[in-house]
Amino acid sequence: MNQPVIALKVDIDTFVGTRDGVPNLLAILARFGIRGTFYFSMGPDNSGKAIRRIFRPGFLKKQLRSGAPSAFGLRTLLSGTLLPPPIIAAKLPEVLKMTEKAGHVVGIHCWDHVKWHDYLPWFPKPVTAMELGKASALYQEVLGHRALTTAAPGWTVSADSLEVQDAMHLSYCSDCRGSHPFYPVMDGRTFRTLQIPTTWPTMDELLGENGITPETINDHYLTLLKPGLNVHTIHTEFEGMAMSQVFTDLLTRLTQRGVRFVTLAEVAEEAGPTAPVAPLAMSEIPGRAMPVAIQG
Repeated sequence: MNQPVIALKVDIDTFVGTRDGVPNLLAILARFGIRGTFYFSMGPDNSGKAIRRIFRPGFLKKQLRSGAPSAFGLRTLLSGTLLPPPIIAAKLPEVLKMTEKAGHVVGIHCWDHVKWHDYLPWFPKPVTAMELGKASALYQEVLGHRALTTAAPGWTVSADSLEVQDAMHLSYCSDCRGSHPFYPVMDGRTFRTLQIPTTWPTMDELLGENGITPETINDHYLTLLKPGLNVHTIHTEFEGMAMSQVFTDLLTRLTQRGVRFVTLAEVAEEAGPTAPVAPLAMSEIPGRAMPVAIQG
């Protein structure tokens, strides 16, 4: 039987999550000797504008059952509305640098998280290219080299965004949900950038559903552990802040089971040469109020 392998994918959506959550996560991972793959939102934190999603079916219910408002905090909930949106990577360049210096892979999540998540399907292709281009330029300014990987906010993609990623000559992306690495086909077009999908549900998708609480969520995660590759997406605002003790307990229990931890870069190096082609489409999944990209 293959040894279970876990790749931790860290999504960083907000200014506070970058400032406070990332250093906390770095300390936790250092205790276990684990390296992860960190995807930074580079541009303005417009999290407060996400209030528009309240009119989407299921959004308010999801926020309340997962405890998101308390996890994200008042600064984040008002950012971009009553409070001016900080340019995250420009204000906190030292956080990106310390993450890379600690041995983790650093990639791009986006320029403007809320804008991409809410409006990508309506972007003209030049706008999609501009969003990733601005993020790439600031990334290179901060770290001194170009980015080799991106991960779409909310697992939200389009054929145009996949085309732009191909043009960036990335090594791999992690834009979707699924079961194994693959090269995506969308809208009848085949793309050449490897996709490494998230295989586990996220904490905010699970909390409050089917009786799952912070005290029982790790029991549930252990039932999902399978031989071979497991990709677990975590968020600095949850696992790095409000739920850091729960996350530490999960790492303790996984380590006791002999799980091997890898970065997505290591996954890409091993899986890329033989990965199959598979369809990719936006669809609904339990626990999320908006569609996500799903491997077919």
